[in-house]
Amino acid sequence: MEETDPDPVVESDRVFTVPNLLSGLRLVLIPVFLWVLLVEEADGWAFAILFFAGLSDWADGKIARLMNQSSRLGALLDPAADRLYMLAVPLGLAIRGMIPWWLLGILVGRDLLLLASAPLLRSRGITALPTIYIGKAATFALMYGFPMILAGQLDSIIGDIIYPCGWAFLIWGTGMYVWSFVLYWVQAVLVVRALPAVR
Repeated sequence: MEETDPDPVVESDRVFTVPNLLSGLRLVLIPVFLWVLLVEEADGWAFAILFFAGLSDWADGKIARLMNQSSRLGALLDPAADRLYMLAVPLGLAIRGMIPWWLLGILVGRDLLLLASAPLLRSRGITALPTIYIGKAATFALMYGFPMILAGQLDSIIGDIIYPCGWAFLIWGTGMYVWSFVLYWVQAVLVVRALPAVR
């Protein structure tokens, strides 16, 4: 017997929902984060913004499911906010010298090479591949690792403890991020081989 989802998520056309508000706020806070990190060099406030961004990213998905507030706009806003944070945060940390530029190159290069698969998929009538769990886990690890690296700049015993933990998250997250890229491209190649081109 085929299994079905007992509680399918139905996306609506609603705009004013709590998850959309949280995702929109995360987007607005990206330039604020870069300002306090690069101009003011207020690492404490920059950490607070990243902490809120990570917490709200987790919360908006939970709220969308529990309160039946999934929407088409939210399906666009949430991943857009994630992708922009994954660009802005390591860029800001690299400019401040907190992480090496080669690490930024790996993360950004992975996303750019992943985008290169889009024309191939569209030629087969597919807009996107299914989300891979390891990709979600990689983003989770990186989004925790970056704030820890930032908190590790604090001149205290807490900073001394958190800093190596942040690097552990970054190393593990970067490895999974690259591996998820390989898996996505394997899927893309299989799709191209299996499906005829759409005319």
